[in-house]
Amino acid sequence: MDIELGYYLALSALIFGLGAIGFLVRRNVLVQLMSIELMLNSVNLMLVAFNRFLPDNHAGQLFAFFVIAVAAAEAAVGLAIVISMFRLKKTVHSDRADILRH
Repeated sequence: MDIELGYYLALSALIFGLGAIGFLVRRNVLVQLMSIELMLNSVNLMLVAFNRFLPDNHAGQLFAFFVIAVAAAEAAVGLAIVISMFRLKKTVHSDRADILRH
């Protein structure tokens, strides 16, 4: 039984939507970072799904590797900023992110 491309795209859109809603609704920076990772993983799912249905071209897998590298860098920099913010004000709420300007 083969799964059609539309199902992969629908799942990817659902995961991306959950990540976008999580990023916009929550004020905890750690949850926002996890939501960004969810959105990046949904893009990876879409890229690999397109690559599955176009097996002659491996551009989808190559782009997925680049997205994974960007996600790793984003997690490292984001966690460093969160740790810095927590050390200054003992909170990880994004409403208090203006404290890093001083």
